[in-house]
Amino acid sequence: MAGRRKNGTGTIRERKDGRWEGRIIIGYDDNGKAKTKSVFGATKTECAKKLKELQGDTYHITGRLPTQAKSSMSFGEWMDLWYRHYCKQTIRETTRTSYENRIYQHIIPEIGSIALDKLTQNDLQDFYTRLKVTGRLQYEDQQGKGLSDRMVRGCHASCRMALEKAVKEGLITMNPAIGCKLPPKKAREMQVLTHDEMQRFLIQAKHDGYYEIFLLDLSTGLRRGELMGLQWKDLNFSTGELRVERQVSRVKGELKTFPPKTKSSIRTVVLPPSVLKMLKAYQPSTNGSKWIFPSPVKTDDSPRDPHTVYSKMQLVLERAECKRIRFHDLRHTFATMALEHGMDVKTLSTMIGHVSSATTLDIYSHITTEMQISAAQKIDKGIGKVDTTIREDAVPTPKKRERTMTDFKPKQGKIRKSGTGGIYQISENLWEGRFTPTNAQGKREAHNVYAKTREECERLLDEMIVEVRQQIQAEKEQMKGMSL
Repeated sequence: MAGRRKNGTGTIRERKDGRWEGRIIIGYDDNGKAKTKSVFGATKTECAKKLKELQGDTYHITGRLPTQAKSSMSFGEWMDLWYRHYCKQTIRETTRTSYENRIYQHIIPEIGSIALDKLTQNDLQDFYTRLKVTGRLQYEDQQGKGLSDRMVRGCHASCRMALEKAVKEGLITMNPAIGCKLPPKKAREMQVLTHDEMQRFLIQAKHDGYYEIFLLDLSTGLRRGELMGLQWKDLNFSTGELRVERQVSRVKGELKTFPPKTKSSIRTVVLPPSVLKMLKAYQPSTNGSKWIFPSPVKTDDSPRDPHTVYSKMQLVLERAECKRIRFHDLRHTFATMALEHGMDVKTLSTMIGHVSSATTLDIYSHITTEMQISAAQKIDKGIGKVDTTIREDAVPTPKKRERTMTDFKPKQGKIRKSGTGGIYQISENLWEGRFTPTNAQGKREAHNVYAKTREECERLLDEMIVEVRQQIQAEKEQMKGMSL
């Protein structure tokens, strides 16, 4: 006689069609009737595995913690349970990688062995200090041994949320993460291209084949993932309306498409006539792709990789003799231009997809303050018929942008020949060289080198390519000898 399954672990039965069905109660309706959920498998073993996974996810549905949750369990066990049964289902897939990196590479290995009910504020504070001094697990030579302030604060946020849940569930009496001293939260400095820099940047981008991407971004302020997620069906050439309703992100090495992060990010923007004309002329070059910016290297109809676009932007900036900025700073440049040319904050907030105008006001307070000064002067002049100027030292005076045309000529950068790999800038002090040949078995395999400068990376890449080619040739000769 088959063994009876324990209460709460669900039931498994064989169906008439030969498949196996596993069923578990996930709650009860207002009339007390049980609500169930089922999984199916070709074999009983497969079905049991799926049922166990479903059982682990039922906390998100029922709000009940797993039966193995105890105050005496280790903090690492609790972090794992908290993430899998509660947190994972509530966050976006693009965010899970960063959560898993913090939890499974830093938090659990460092302080996971401490009992949940024995964890103290000192334990956490010492952990954060170690992260700041010696917490980096890779790229130590290029970026130092310590983790960034942002990463330390992220680890603290995960610990605090998990411990707060433990308090609510009665596993511990107080949250030891409250009151910990953390590195200061530093807002990334906003950089904006000047009018002259924008001209040089677009001239160089046109020469390098990226003009359409960067002009559209400077005209709309779209986020990088939103820009790569645009499809031709989103654009109405008759009205100039462009619908933003998806974004492209790289998750665990694979490009995936997701809806925007917030409802306000799903929006419609109206393109300037000159940009609309540019896109109409550009469309035939996409060879029937559904994507406005399709991948130039993939054979299937795929969007362009946001990371490679960032790397290309850095190269264009360098050749155009512009200051180094983030891709997001193109968005800031658009917003700054829009405000300076009289666009109201509400319209701008809607156009760039902010949750509220308050967010826009907070980010661009320096620009809106300058607008308020100008408005106050005009009102004073209109009412009093006098030119009353606010003291220059009251608020910083905005710098006027030069509107002259540049005589900049695009530069021809060093082009690597086909089959000699590629070089990409990962961060300010880190370059990656990548060579992806076909190995002796006929499969593509990637080889990488890293360096602090582009010149060093080019040298290491050339040396690595020679070694890899020799290795592939040796393997081919060995396989040929074995076949004889």
